[in-house]
Amino acid sequence: MKAFLFVFLGGGLGSSLRYIMSLVLGKSDGLHFPTSTFIVNIVGCFCIGIVAGLLSKYKVNELYALLLITGILGGFTTFSSFALEFVQLWKNNQFTLALLYVLFTNFVGIAFAAFGLYCIK
Repeated sequence: MKAFLFVFLGGGLGSSLRYIMSLVLGKSDGLHFPTSTFIVNIVGCFCIGIVAGLLSKYKVNELYALLLITGILGGFTTFSSFALEFVQLWKNNQFTLALLYVLFTNFVGIAFAAFGLYCIK
Protein backbone atom coordinates (compact mmCIF):
# COMPACT_ATOMS: atom_id res chain seq x y z
CA MET A 1 0.00 0.00 0.00
CA LYS A 2 2.92 2.30 0.74
CA ALA A 3 4.28 1.82 -2.79
CA PHE A 4 0.91 2.76 -4.30
CA LEU A 5 0.83 5.96 -2.22
CA PHE A 6 4.31 6.96 -3.40
CA VAL A 7 3.34 6.45 -7.06
CA PHE A 8 0.04 8.26 -6.54
CA LEU A 9 1.61 11.31 -4.92
CA GLY A 10 4.46 11.44 -7.41
CA GLY A 11 2.09 11.12 -10.36
CA GLY A 12 0.01 14.03 -9.12
CA LEU A 13 3.10 16.17 -8.72
CA GLY A 14 4.49 15.19 -12.13
CA SER A 15 1.19 15.86 -13.88
CA SER A 16 0.94 19.24 -12.18
CA LEU A 17 4.45 20.12 -13.35
CA ARG A 18 3.53 19.08 -16.90
CA TYR A 19 0.42 21.28 -16.76
CA ILE A 20 2.50 24.24 -15.59
CA MET A 21 4.89 23.67 -18.50
CA SER A 22 1.98 23.70 -20.97
CA LEU A 23 0.78 27.01 -19.49
CA VAL A 24 4.24 28.53 -19.76
CA LEU A 25 5.15 27.14 -23.19
CA GLY A 26 1.72 26.93 -24.80
CA LYS A 27 -0.49 24.06 -25.93
CA SER A 28 -0.38 22.36 -29.32
CA ASP A 29 -3.03 23.32 -31.85
CA GLY A 30 -2.41 20.43 -34.26
CA LEU A 31 -0.96 22.74 -36.91
CA HIS A 32 2.43 23.68 -35.42
CA PHE A 33 5.31 21.74 -33.90
CA PRO A 34 4.22 20.71 -30.35
CA THR A 35 7.08 22.51 -28.59
CA SER A 36 5.71 22.17 -25.06
CA THR A 37 5.27 18.39 -25.22
CA PHE A 38 8.62 18.00 -26.98
CA ILE A 39 10.44 19.96 -24.26
CA VAL A 40 8.67 18.09 -21.47
CA ASN A 41 9.60 14.74 -23.03
CA ILE A 42 13.24 15.74 -23.52
CA VAL A 43 13.56 17.15 -19.99
CA GLY A 44 11.84 14.02 -18.68
CA CYS A 45 14.25 11.77 -20.59
CA PHE A 46 17.23 13.65 -19.18
CA CYS A 47 15.81 13.55 -15.65
CA ILE A 48 15.03 9.84 -15.84
CA GLY A 49 18.65 9.21 -16.82
CA ILE A 50 19.91 11.30 -13.88
CA VAL A 51 17.49 9.74 -11.38
CA ALA A 52 18.08 6.16 -12.57
CA GLY A 53 21.82 6.73 -12.39
CA LEU A 54 21.65 8.18 -8.88
CA LEU A 55 19.32 5.48 -7.60
CA SER A 56 21.60 2.79 -8.96
CA LYS A 57 24.81 4.44 -7.78
CA TYR A 58 23.61 5.03 -4.22
CA LYS A 59 21.39 1.93 -3.81
CA VAL A 60 18.39 4.02 -2.73
CA ASN A 61 15.21 2.45 -1.32
CA GLU A 62 12.89 1.18 -4.05
CA LEU A 63 10.08 3.39 -2.75
CA TYR A 64 12.02 6.44 -3.88
CA ALA A 65 12.40 4.92 -7.33
CA LEU A 66 8.62 4.48 -7.44
CA LEU A 67 8.09 8.07 -6.29
CA LEU A 68 10.60 9.65 -8.66
CA ILE A 69 10.54 7.48 -11.79
CA THR A 70 7.11 5.88 -11.89
CA GLY A 71 5.31 8.71 -10.11
CA ILE A 72 6.82 12.12 -10.81
CA LEU A 73 8.54 11.42 -14.14
CA GLY A 74 5.76 9.09 -15.29
CA GLY A 75 3.24 11.85 -14.60
CA PHE A 76 5.48 14.55 -16.05
CA THR A 77 6.42 12.97 -19.37
CA THR A 78 3.75 12.99 -21.96
CA PHE A 79 4.04 10.10 -24.34
CA SER A 80 0.27 9.79 -24.68
CA SER A 81 0.06 13.49 -25.54
CA PHE A 82 2.92 12.96 -27.98
CA ALA A 83 0.97 10.20 -29.75
CA LEU A 84 -2.18 12.30 -29.98
CA GLU A 85 -0.31 15.35 -31.27
CA PHE A 86 1.40 13.23 -33.94
CA VAL A 87 -2.01 11.98 -35.12
CA GLN A 88 -3.40 15.53 -35.13
CA LEU A 89 -0.47 16.80 -37.22
CA TRP A 90 -0.90 13.88 -39.61
CA LYS A 91 -4.67 14.41 -39.91
CA ASN A 92 -4.04 18.09 -40.66
CA ASN A 93 -1.73 17.10 -43.52
CA GLN A 94 1.33 18.36 -41.63
CA PHE A 95 3.27 15.25 -42.68
CA THR A 96 6.75 16.75 -42.52
CA LEU A 97 6.16 18.23 -39.07
CA ALA A 98 4.65 14.96 -37.86
CA LEU A 99 7.66 12.96 -39.01
CA LEU A 100 10.14 15.50 -37.65
CA TYR A 101 8.29 15.42 -34.32
CA VAL A 102 8.60 11.62 -34.11
CA LEU A 103 12.25 11.61 -35.12
CA PHE A 104 13.31 14.49 -32.86
CA THR A 105 11.38 13.24 -29.86
CA ASN A 106 12.75 9.71 -30.11
CA PHE A 107 16.36 10.39 -31.05
CA VAL A 108 16.86 13.47 -28.87
CA GLY A 109 14.97 11.79 -26.00
CA ILE A 110 17.16 8.71 -26.14
CA ALA A 111 20.27 10.88 -26.37
CA PHE A 112 19.24 12.91 -23.33
CA ALA A 113 18.45 9.80 -21.29
CA ALA A 114 21.95 8.53 -22.10
CA PHE A 115 23.39 11.95 -21.30
CA GLY A 116 21.62 11.94 -17.93
CA LEU A 117 23.15 8.56 -17.09
CA TYR A 118 26.55 9.76 -18.31
CA CYS A 119 26.39 12.85 -16.05
CA ILE A 120 26.20 10.61 -12.98
CA LYS A 121 29.29 8.53 -13.80
